[in-house]
Amino acid sequence: MRIKATISYNGNKFYGFQRQSKTSQTVVETIEKALQSLGIKSKIRGSGRTDRGVHATGQVIDFELPSFWQQKSLKELKERLNQKLKDIKFKYIVEVDSDFHSQYSAKVRVYRYLIKTTKPSVFEQEFVSFYKIKEQKKLLEALELYIGKHNFKNFKKEGSPTTSDIREVYKVKLKKVKNYYAIYFFSTGYLRSQVRMMVEGALKVESGKLNLIKLKEQLECSKKHFTTLAQPQGLYLHKVIY
Repeated sequence: MRIKATISYNGNKFYGFQRQSKTSQTVVETIEKALQSLGIKSKIRGSGRTDRGVHATGQVIDFELPSFWQQKSLKELKERLNQKLKDIKFKYIVEVDSDFHSQYSAKVRVYRYLIKTTKPSVFEQEFVSFYKIKEQKKLLEALELYIGKHNFKNFKKEGSPTTSDIREVYKVKLKKVKNYYAIYFFSTGYLRSQVRMMVEGALKVESGKLNLIKLKEQLECSKKHFTTLAQPQGLYLHKVIY
């Protein structure tokens, strides 16, 4: 029986989502270890990878459940896993068709970037990024440049080979609540560190370090004006839509 699970995790506690050769402190290996303790030896598949320090509130994974577990309830499975895991939480577990694939079946992936405009407290500094935003209109204008289908080769981390750098951003939303801003990106998929670099470019425009013309030049691949990334603390894989 194939299982689809929606999970959240604190990215600060892991060296990223994906399995790595140099460390076992990844989200994938931590979950697989918990599954193995329950007699479930299936490898898990994720809807997408997140880098070190990046969080998730709606990451989706899938795995195969052995026949002896099918006699038990999925509610019990969720409870047992949450007892074993400290910085990862299983939010929902459901049965899906055998051909379901958390990565290839996904239609839209939504990332959220959370900013606080005043210094975060010690209790939230791992979960929000700190930027002093004064020009909300300029920030939104910069963010809206990303909407559409573009070659994002100048908005990815160096040393990240891909078969194509073309991605389509369907929608961008900017919400403000008191001294917090939340930026939402909607796309089928992203290049490595693309979201953080898009946020960085928009923040540079807002602060006056970059103008819209230069950001557009980088987006159109005619010139490259920056390579830095926005802070990782505020980035979340928010939701995956199937």
